[in-house]
Amino acid sequence: MDILRTNQQSLGLEGGTAAQIRNRSAVSPGSDATGVAMGPVLYWLQDVASVTLLKTRRTLFQACILLCVLVLLLWVSIFLYGSFYYSYMPTVSFSTPVHFYYTSDCDASESALCSFPTANISFMKNQKNQVLAFGQPYRISLELEMPESPVNELLGMFMVKMCSYTTGGKIVSTVGRSAMLHYRSSMLQSLSTLVFSPFLLTGMAEQKQLIEIELFSEYKANSYQPTIGAVIEIQSKRVQIYSSQLRIHAYFTGIRYVLYNFPLTSAVIGVATNLAFLSVIVLFSYLQFIWGGLWPPNQVRVQVMMGENTRMQQRREEVRKRMERDRSQKELDAPKVIGPVNTASDFEGNEMESSSEKSSVIPEASVAPVPDIKEDESADLSTEGTEQTESVALDTSQLSQQQGETTLRQRSGPWMSL
Repeated sequence: MDILRTNQQSLGLEGGTAAQIRNRSAVSPGSDATGVAMGPVLYWLQDVASVTLLKTRRTLFQACILLCVLVLLLWVSIFLYGSFYYSYMPTVSFSTPVHFYYTSDCDASESALCSFPTANISFMKNQKNQVLAFGQPYRISLELEMPESPVNELLGMFMVKMCSYTTGGKIVSTVGRSAMLHYRSSMLQSLSTLVFSPFLLTGMAEQKQLIEIELFSEYKANSYQPTIGAVIEIQSKRVQIYSSQLRIHAYFTGIRYVLYNFPLTSAVIGVATNLAFLSVIVLFSYLQFIWGGLWPPNQVRVQVMMGENTRMQQRREEVRKRMERDRSQKELDAPKVIGPVNTASDFEGNEMESSSEKSSVIPEASVAPVPDIKEDESADLSTEGTEQTESVALDTSQLSQQQGETTLRQRSGPWMSL
């Protein structure tokens, strides 16, 4: 009985140990499989993160470069439009004061002037640039500020004359216009004086009139005889003038009219056009640099002087056929050894002597090496000089080879003694 109990206990212990081992074996393979399955996933996530980071950095770098290029193109477009506007648009309006002068060496007892008031005006801006553009029509007018004095009221009509001149004082054009004060009755003058008396007393208003005289309606400067100035003369010795102003205003047509009357719209359109044009140029340059062009160039061969090339090809064919014919003739004329060879030493001696004779003759024939016929046929010669040089080399090599072969055939060898 004791023996049976001992056996059962040992069997129970063994069973418990086997169960524990099975449990451990059942747990450990799962954990190992989980670790093995998670390893590639982690590596894949790491690769994805690194690739995403590289792509993000590359995208940001490309975006920065693109932004810099766009800003540069925009700045260049604005600069080009501004340069075009400054160079194409002439002076819109030009105004200069007119200072009249007259002689004063006459009798001072009379109220009249000694001469007509005259003024000389220059049409040069800063003594360098011309005010009037060639071919552009201008309206030229003279503004006279005249007091409502009894002298001017009794003056009536008077003449204003203008003469424009070019370099050297040559008169280009002359015009004369009449002018006078606007009529105002005595009652109207009294009422205006009464109404504006506070302003007249404080000096804020004056009893004067502004007379505008149109001298030229469409004056155009000649490119061969540019206008550099004008002389204005008032043909009256009793005229009284406060001040005078000469005004020049340009009348635009076509593109200049649009640029002057619609400056914002024309600026937007001009800058956008320049930007698009420069963008296309930059895009084509980028494609040319990256891909070698938008459309890859086809390899086209241009043959120059077809007659000479055909003649050289025929010459090469003739040389090749002649060499083949000589080679076949040499094979037919090759001597055959008749009779037994006595000893090996004689054969070796004959072979050594023939090889020495060949070595002494062949270098003379190899002065100009014979090029390979297949290579000559496959090569594409681009110039006539190269083809002529190769043909001359072929002829020279052929003649030298023929001379060497003739020497070898005529020279007597050891086989003649057999």
